Amino acid sequence: MTRILLADDDTELCEMLTEYLGAEGFAVDAVHDGEAALARTRAQDYDLLVLDVMMPKKNGFDVLRELRARSQLPVLILTARGDDVDSVLGLELGADDYLAKPGSPRVLVARIRAVLRRAQGRGGNDALRVGDLELRAGTREVLLGERPLAMTSTEYCVLEVLAGAAGRVVGKEELSRQALGRELGRWDRSIDMHISNLRRKLGPLPDGGERIKTVRGQGYQYVRP
Repeated sequence: MTRILLADDDTELCEMLTEYLGAEGFAVDAVHDGEAALARTRAQDYDLLVLDVMMPKKNGFDVLRELRARSQLPVLILTARGDDVDSVLGLELGADDYLAKPGSPRVLVARIRAVLRRAQGRGGNDALRVGDLELRAGTREVLLGERPLAMTSTEYCVLEVLAGAAGRVVGKEELSRQALGRELGRWDRSIDMHISNLRRKLGPLPDGGERIKTVRGQGYQYVRP
């Protein structure tokens, strides 16, 4: 059974979501502050963390920052409705996706399932190579030269789509459908932030050129050497 850790200081919301997610087939543990969330992720294995931004002791951003220093556990953050700053910062810190509160439990389940699908991958042992970059589908490893790179499941999926279409411009809408498993919202910055994280982690091409190009008004292109 898929195990989810829910970290939110709203105990009534946690009770409601625990019951709803349980009926959807998930095993849910709930904690109500940031320190407890970090302690649980160290002590037990979870498939996904649903993380509220505003919590006592440690806020969600601090939790995410510390978690990413040691783990690529999939994380879906809960942000205040309409607060783009929270969603952008969460994605910059390595969250896989976000959902504004108060949100529909049905939408939350859909987002959770999409993140879990990305984490599980498409299986197989095929390797995708583009220049000095190698993606191993079976283990979801990313190698740059001989150096392994830590990637969240979502970053891996975005990179896999771009590298698989190397030399071709991939539109944001197509990236969202293929990598995130959902339509791109009008003000959704998710793809942009995941691209920013990938650029930071991958760096330039060996010749110093740009590895992932922005094609204004069209999308992104992974440059084929």
